[in-house]
Amino acid sequence: MLTRMPRKILLAILALLVSIPLLIVAQQPERVDLSAIHKIKTEEFEHSKVMDILYNLTDRYGPRLTNSPQFRAAGDWAVRQLQDWGLSKAHLEKWGPFGNGWECDSFAASMVEPTYQTLIAMPVAWTMGTEGPVTGEAMLAPISTPADLDKFHGKLEGKIVLVSAPRELTFPTTPLASRYTADELNEMTLDVIPTGGRGGRGGRGGPPAQPGQPSMTFAEMRAFRERQQVFWRDEKPAVVVQISSIGDSGTLFGGGANREHTDNPPQVILAAEHYNRIARLLQHEVPVKLSFDIKNRFITDNPDSFNVIAEIPGGAKADELVMVGGHFDSWHYGTGATDNGAGAALAMEVMRILKSANLKMDRTVRMALWGGEEEGLLGSAAYVKEHFADPTEMKPTAEHGKVSGYFNIDNGTGRIRGIYLQGNEMARPIFESWFTALKDLTPGAVTIRNTGGTDHQSFDSVGLPGFQFIQDPMDYGTRTHHSNMDVYDRIQQQDMEQMAVIEAAFVYNAATRAEKLPRKDLPAPHAGRGGQ
Repeated sequence: MLTRMPRKILLAILALLVSIPLLIVAQQPERVDLSAIHKIKTEEFEHSKVMDILYNLTDRYGPRLTNSPQFRAAGDWAVRQLQDWGLSKAHLEKWGPFGNGWECDSFAASMVEPTYQTLIAMPVAWTMGTEGPVTGEAMLAPISTPADLDKFHGKLEGKIVLVSAPRELTFPTTPLASRYTADELNEMTLDVIPTGGRGGRGGRGGPPAQPGQPSMTFAEMRAFRERQQVFWRDEKPAVVVQISSIGDSGTLFGGGANREHTDNPPQVILAAEHYNRIARLLQHEVPVKLSFDIKNRFITDNPDSFNVIAEIPGGAKADELVMVGGHFDSWHYGTGATDNGAGAALAMEVMRILKSANLKMDRTVRMALWGGEEEGLLGSAAYVKEHFADPTEMKPTAEHGKVSGYFNIDNGTGRIRGIYLQGNEMARPIFESWFTALKDLTPGAVTIRNTGGTDHQSFDSVGLPGFQFIQDPMDYGTRTHHSNMDVYDRIQQQDMEQMAVIEAAFVYNAATRAEKLPRKDLPAPHAGRGGQ
């Protein structure tokens, strides 16, 4: 039997019914073209070229120290390959000046007394060679403060000088490589305030921090390093030998000297175990003779560098832009596989997938492989300044308004587990929807966190949406980053194929989405990232 419903209850029900369609609309996920995702997966999993690309960037043309002969040869190869795939406007885009190129032509290091031992070592970039074999007594002279420079002034000429304190090597009890756990990824997604996170570590190269070195501010450390370079040139030691500041079991990590000078004395990074043996012998007053034969050379005829650029033209919105990239340069200790041959190979593979699968996109997709990242994000900073905005003035160009977003990979072989929003909360529901179509490949963690030290920061610094993916740590920070073990064999093929699919899907979605990706407010003028 029906009864009259109270007016208050009736109005409440009506209000709820009216609001339901609005809630449904508000929660409607992004449209994802599942047919396109299927084509991307099919192309990559059945016809992948990503490991072939990586082979060429590493074994064939690596390492790729900026402005070295290998860097230029790799750039020429990349342009030819991109053209062969039918990409548009494949070219080397000049920027600069960067400064001198450098190359190690040959290197030999050994202990000859009290017994013979071949040493695991490498020359520091942008240092001189020995101009023939040099053999002499080793001298332990730890230098980690300005006072130490005064202490050893006038005592080092012609000496083979060990300038680091020995390192205590603790027994390893944790695995070198790991993947993120579900709990760790969940912790990232729960953050509500942008915070720093791990990322590819760019920044200016230099000798690694010495063990036991006192705490200094960045400015103090920079001033000390600059004074130290002058000290070496004035003192004229035969060879400066440093311990690898991290790493063990024969893995060494290093950087470079000031590339503006061609008279930096020979400097060598030595594996910790070998360095420690020599230091212990000297501390026990056992004379040690070391021998080095180092052939390095500077390339001074072309101070300008380049970025590798190629495009797939868009359709209805061809004047708008989606960008994908990673840095092309590396250090010289390995062959530049995890840092960042992987990211460069993936960006090239994304372009190949989208072209080979004949996917139609409204916006133009542009790939950029950056030079000079290891010295301070120089290539991407120069490109952003030229095309989009000078961060010191923050006056956007017309092209700035046409950019939808930039996607970057620079954390080695670890598969994609999500993405950093870089503080852009507005992109969260968009990326969550895109990841939904890829749940078979990744949990798709979306975190508000910022991550630093790589080229998406150049875009973010001028208010453009720039994103770096969350990747499994693997052994990037423990074994391969800036080390002699940064080689092809540390790359996992299944990880690379997974990353290629996900990055290609994100680029495709951004290139076909009705609107450009949302942006944060334009930053105030500032010093920017990188630059000279």
